[in-house]
Amino acid sequence: MSVYTVKQMARLSGVSVRALHHYDAIGLLKPRAVGANGYRYYDRQDLLRLQQILFHRALETPLKDIQAALDQPGFDLAAALRAQRVRLAAEAERYARLVDVVDRTLADLEGDETMDDKHLFEGFDPEKQARHEAWLVEHYGDEATRRIADAKAGMKSWGKKDWSQFQEEAKAIEHDLAKALTQGLPVDSAPVTAIMRRHWAWIAKSWNREPTPDAFAGLAHLYQDNPEFTARYEAIAPGLTEYFAEAMRAFARGR
Repeated sequence: MSVYTVKQMARLSGVSVRALHHYDAIGLLKPRAVGANGYRYYDRQDLLRLQQILFHRALETPLKDIQAALDQPGFDLAAALRAQRVRLAAEAERYARLVDVVDRTLADLEGDETMDDKHLFEGFDPEKQARHEAWLVEHYGDEATRRIADAKAGMKSWGKKDWSQFQEEAKAIEHDLAKALTQGLPVDSAPVTAIMRRHWAWIAKSWNREPTPDAFAGLAHLYQDNPEFTARYEAIAPGLTEYFAEAMRAFARGR
Protein backbone atom coordinates (compact mmCIF):
# COMPACT_ATOMS: atom_id res chain seq x y z
CA MET A 1 0.00 0.00 0.00
CA SER A 2 1.32 3.44 -0.97
CA VAL A 3 2.02 5.94 1.78
CA TYR A 4 2.33 9.68 1.17
CA THR A 5 3.90 12.52 3.11
CA VAL A 6 1.97 15.77 3.40
CA LYS A 7 4.06 17.31 0.58
CA GLN A 8 3.42 14.31 -1.67
CA MET A 9 -0.28 14.47 -0.80
CA ALA A 10 -0.32 18.16 -1.73
CA ARG A 11 1.40 17.56 -5.08
CA LEU A 12 -0.90 14.65 -5.91
CA SER A 13 -4.16 16.42 -5.03
CA GLY A 14 -3.40 20.06 -5.76
CA VAL A 15 -4.43 20.95 -2.20
CA SER A 16 -1.85 23.13 -0.44
CA VAL A 17 0.18 21.88 2.51
CA ARG A 18 -1.33 24.74 4.52
CA ALA A 19 -4.84 23.46 3.74
CA LEU A 20 -3.92 19.89 4.69
CA HIS A 21 -2.54 21.12 8.00
CA HIS A 22 -5.79 23.06 8.53
CA TYR A 23 -7.88 19.96 7.78
CA ASP A 24 -5.80 18.00 10.27
CA ALA A 25 -6.20 20.69 12.94
CA ILE A 26 -10.01 20.74 12.67
CA GLY A 27 -10.28 16.94 12.47
CA LEU A 28 -11.59 16.87 8.91
CA LEU A 29 -8.70 14.87 7.49
CA LYS A 30 -6.34 13.31 10.01
CA PRO A 31 -3.23 11.55 8.65
CA ARG A 32 -3.17 7.78 8.99
CA ALA A 33 0.00 8.03 11.07
CA VAL A 34 2.46 10.58 12.43
CA GLY A 35 6.10 9.49 12.52
CA ALA A 36 8.58 10.04 15.32
CA ASN A 37 9.99 12.84 13.19
CA GLY A 38 6.58 14.57 13.25
CA TYR A 39 5.89 13.84 9.58
CA ARG A 40 2.29 13.17 8.58
CA TYR A 41 1.64 10.03 6.52
CA TYR A 42 -1.47 9.39 4.40
CA ASP A 43 -2.72 6.23 2.68
CA ARG A 44 -5.23 5.56 -0.10
CA GLN A 45 -8.21 5.76 2.27
CA ASP A 46 -7.07 9.24 3.18
CA LEU A 47 -6.84 10.10 -0.53
CA LEU A 48 -10.43 8.97 -1.03
CA ARG A 49 -11.58 11.03 1.96
CA LEU A 50 -9.78 14.08 0.54
CA GLN A 51 -11.48 13.46 -2.80
CA GLN A 52 -14.82 13.49 -0.97
CA ILE A 53 -13.88 16.77 0.72
CA LEU A 54 -13.10 18.33 -2.65
CA PHE A 55 -16.33 17.07 -4.21
CA HIS A 56 -18.28 18.57 -1.31
CA ARG A 57 -16.38 21.85 -1.62
CA ALA A 58 -17.18 21.95 -5.34
CA LEU A 59 -20.83 21.64 -4.35
CA GLU A 60 -20.46 24.50 -1.82
CA THR A 61 -20.89 22.37 1.30
CA PRO A 62 -19.58 24.09 4.49
CA LEU A 63 -16.58 22.35 6.08
CA LYS A 64 -18.44 21.49 9.29
CA ASP A 65 -21.18 19.79 7.26
CA ILE A 66 -18.60 17.88 5.22
CA GLN A 67 -17.10 16.46 8.40
CA ALA A 68 -20.51 15.48 9.75
CA ALA A 69 -21.38 13.70 6.49
CA LEU A 70 -18.09 11.79 6.21
CA ASP A 71 -18.11 10.73 9.86
CA GLN A 72 -21.67 9.40 9.83
CA PRO A 73 -21.91 5.77 11.00
CA GLY A 74 -22.30 3.51 8.00
CA PHE A 75 -21.05 6.12 5.52
CA ASP A 76 -21.21 4.56 2.04
CA LEU A 77 -18.55 5.99 -0.28
CA ALA A 78 -20.03 4.49 -3.46
CA ALA A 79 -23.51 5.85 -2.65
CA ALA A 80 -22.03 9.27 -1.90
CA LEU A 81 -20.21 9.28 -5.24
CA ARG A 82 -23.37 8.37 -7.13
CA ALA A 83 -25.30 11.19 -5.46
CA GLN A 84 -22.49 13.65 -6.15
CA ARG A 85 -22.38 12.59 -9.78
CA VAL A 86 -26.04 13.52 -10.20
CA ARG A 87 -25.53 16.94 -8.61
CA LEU A 88 -22.29 17.65 -10.49
CA ALA A 89 -23.88 16.70 -13.81
CA ALA A 90 -26.68 19.20 -13.12
CA GLU A 91 -24.13 21.87 -12.19
CA ALA A 92 -22.09 21.08 -15.34
CA GLU A 93 -25.20 21.69 -17.45
CA ARG A 94 -25.86 24.97 -15.65
CA TYR A 95 -22.25 26.13 -16.05
CA ALA A 96 -22.38 25.24 -19.75
CA ARG A 97 -25.33 27.62 -20.06
CA LEU A 98 -23.41 30.29 -18.14
CA VAL A 99 -20.39 29.90 -20.45
CA ASP A 100 -22.73 30.39 -23.41
CA VAL A 101 -24.14 33.54 -21.79
CA VAL A 102 -20.58 34.85 -21.24
CA ASP A 103 -19.64 34.20 -24.88
CA ARG A 104 -22.80 35.85 -26.20
CA THR A 105 -22.40 38.84 -23.87
CA LEU A 106 -18.78 39.32 -25.00
CA ALA A 107 -19.87 39.08 -28.62
CA ASP A 108 -22.49 41.75 -27.90
CA LEU A 109 -19.95 44.04 -26.20
CA GLU A 110 -17.55 43.61 -29.12
CA GLY A 111 -20.29 44.34 -31.66
CA ASP A 112 -20.36 40.89 -33.25
CA GLU A 113 -24.00 40.25 -32.32
CA THR A 114 -26.89 41.87 -30.48
CA MET A 115 -28.03 40.09 -27.34
CA ASP A 116 -31.58 40.54 -26.08
CA ASP A 117 -31.59 41.83 -22.48
CA LYS A 118 -33.87 38.99 -21.38
CA HIS A 119 -31.06 36.51 -22.16
CA LEU A 120 -28.49 38.23 -19.91
CA PHE A 121 -29.35 36.13 -16.87
CA GLU A 122 -29.90 32.68 -18.38
CA GLY A 123 -28.17 29.99 -16.33
CA PHE A 124 -28.22 31.85 -13.02
CA ASP A 125 -29.99 30.14 -10.15
CA PRO A 126 -33.03 32.23 -9.07
CA GLU A 127 -33.89 29.68 -6.36
CA LYS A 128 -30.46 30.11 -4.77
CA GLN A 129 -30.85 33.90 -4.85
CA ALA A 130 -34.31 33.58 -3.29
CA ARG A 131 -32.92 31.33 -0.53
CA HIS A 132 -30.14 33.83 0.12
CA GLU A 133 -32.59 36.72 0.43
CA ALA A 134 -34.91 34.68 2.67
CA TRP A 135 -31.95 33.83 4.94
CA LEU A 136 -31.06 37.52 5.22
CA VAL A 137 -34.61 38.52 6.09
CA GLU A 138 -34.93 35.69 8.63
CA HIS A 139 -31.71 36.66 10.40
CA TYR A 140 -31.77 40.45 10.02
CA GLY A 141 -35.45 41.32 9.71
CA ASP A 142 -36.93 44.44 8.12
CA GLU A 143 -33.55 46.13 7.71
CA ALA A 144 -32.46 43.33 5.36
CA THR A 145 -35.71 43.70 3.39
CA ARG A 146 -35.02 47.42 2.91
CA ARG A 147 -31.43 46.80 1.85
CA ILE A 148 -32.45 44.16 -0.69
CA ALA A 149 -35.05 46.56 -2.13
CA ASP A 150 -32.47 49.40 -2.31
CA ALA A 151 -29.96 47.12 -4.03
CA LYS A 152 -32.46 45.91 -6.60
CA ALA A 153 -33.57 49.47 -7.31
CA GLY A 154 -30.00 50.55 -7.97
CA MET A 155 -29.19 47.55 -10.16
CA LYS A 156 -32.20 48.12 -12.43
CA SER A 157 -30.21 50.72 -14.33
CA TRP A 158 -27.13 48.55 -14.76
CA GLY A 159 -26.05 47.56 -18.24
CA LYS A 160 -24.06 44.54 -19.38
CA LYS A 161 -20.73 46.27 -18.79
CA ASP A 162 -21.75 47.26 -15.24
CA TRP A 163 -22.60 43.64 -14.36
CA SER A 164 -19.38 42.31 -15.87
CA GLN A 165 -17.19 44.83 -14.03
CA PHE A 166 -19.07 44.23 -10.77
CA GLN A 167 -18.49 40.46 -10.92
CA GLU A 168 -14.85 40.80 -11.98
CA GLU A 169 -14.10 43.19 -9.11
CA ALA A 170 -15.59 40.72 -6.60
CA LYS A 171 -13.33 37.96 -7.92
CA ALA A 172 -10.30 40.27 -7.85
CA ILE A 173 -10.99 41.28 -4.23
CA GLU A 174 -11.32 37.63 -3.16
CA HIS A 175 -8.16 36.64 -5.06
CA ASP A 176 -6.10 39.48 -3.59
CA LEU A 177 -7.35 38.81 -0.06
CA ALA A 178 -6.58 35.07 -0.37
CA LYS A 179 -3.06 36.03 -1.47
CA ALA A 180 -2.70 38.30 1.57
CA LEU A 181 -3.87 35.43 3.80
CA THR A 182 -1.28 33.10 2.25
CA GLN A 183 1.41 35.73 2.81
CA GLY A 184 0.42 36.00 6.47
CA LEU A 185 -0.38 39.74 6.31
CA PRO A 186 -2.17 41.14 9.39
CA VAL A 187 -5.79 42.13 8.77
CA ASP A 188 -4.98 45.74 9.67
CA SER A 189 -1.88 45.97 7.46
CA ALA A 190 -1.74 48.59 4.70
CA PRO A 191 -2.16 46.11 1.79
CA VAL A 192 -5.20 44.45 3.40
CA THR A 193 -6.70 47.84 4.28
CA ALA A 194 -6.38 48.81 0.60
CA ILE A 195 -8.25 45.65 -0.39
CA MET A 196 -10.95 46.41 2.18
CA ARG A 197 -11.29 49.93 0.79
CA ARG A 198 -12.11 48.35 -2.58
CA HIS A 199 -14.56 45.98 -0.90
CA TRP A 200 -16.22 48.91 0.88
CA ALA A 201 -16.73 50.61 -2.51
CA TRP A 202 -17.99 47.33 -4.01
CA ILE A 203 -20.56 46.96 -1.22
CA ALA A 204 -21.62 50.60 -1.67
CA LYS A 205 -22.29 49.90 -5.35
CA SER A 206 -24.16 46.69 -4.50
CA TRP A 207 -26.34 48.35 -1.82
CA ASN A 208 -26.89 51.52 -3.84
CA ARG A 209 -25.61 53.50 -0.85
CA GLU A 210 -22.45 53.68 1.25
CA PRO A 211 -22.46 51.31 4.23
CA THR A 212 -22.01 52.57 7.75
CA PRO A 213 -19.09 51.08 9.71
CA ASP A 214 -21.58 49.11 11.83
CA ALA A 215 -23.31 47.74 8.73
CA PHE A 216 -19.97 46.79 7.18
CA ALA A 217 -18.96 44.96 10.37
CA GLY A 218 -22.38 43.31 10.45
CA LEU A 219 -21.84 42.06 6.92
CA ALA A 220 -18.68 40.36 8.19
CA HIS A 221 -20.84 38.33 10.57
CA LEU A 222 -23.11 37.38 7.67
CA TYR A 223 -20.11 36.01 5.76
CA GLN A 224 -19.28 33.82 8.76
CA ASP A 225 -22.86 32.72 9.49
CA ASN A 226 -24.22 32.04 6.01
CA PRO A 227 -23.16 28.60 4.69
CA GLU A 228 -23.13 29.74 1.05
CA PHE A 229 -20.62 32.51 1.77
CA THR A 230 -18.54 30.18 3.95
CA ALA A 231 -18.47 27.51 1.25
CA ARG A 232 -17.47 30.06 -1.39
CA TYR A 233 -14.58 31.55 0.59
CA GLU A 234 -13.27 28.26 2.00
CA ALA A 235 -13.18 26.86 -1.54
CA ILE A 236 -10.88 29.75 -2.50
CA ALA A 237 -8.56 29.31 0.51
CA PRO A 238 -8.99 27.53 3.86
CA GLY A 239 -9.43 30.11 6.60
CA LEU A 240 -10.44 32.88 4.16
CA THR A 241 -13.90 33.35 5.70
CA GLU A 242 -12.51 34.22 9.14
CA TYR A 243 -9.70 36.33 7.65
CA PHE A 244 -12.17 38.23 5.44
CA ALA A 245 -14.49 38.90 8.38
CA GLU A 246 -11.67 40.07 10.65
CA ALA A 247 -10.32 42.36 7.91
CA MET A 248 -13.77 43.90 7.46
CA ARG A 249 -14.16 44.50 11.18
CA ALA A 250 -10.69 46.05 11.38
CA PHE A 251 -11.51 48.34 8.46
CA ALA A 252 -14.85 49.30 10.02
CA ARG A 253 -13.10 50.24 13.27
CA GLY A 254 -10.76 52.46 11.27
CA ARG A 255 -13.70 54.30 9.72
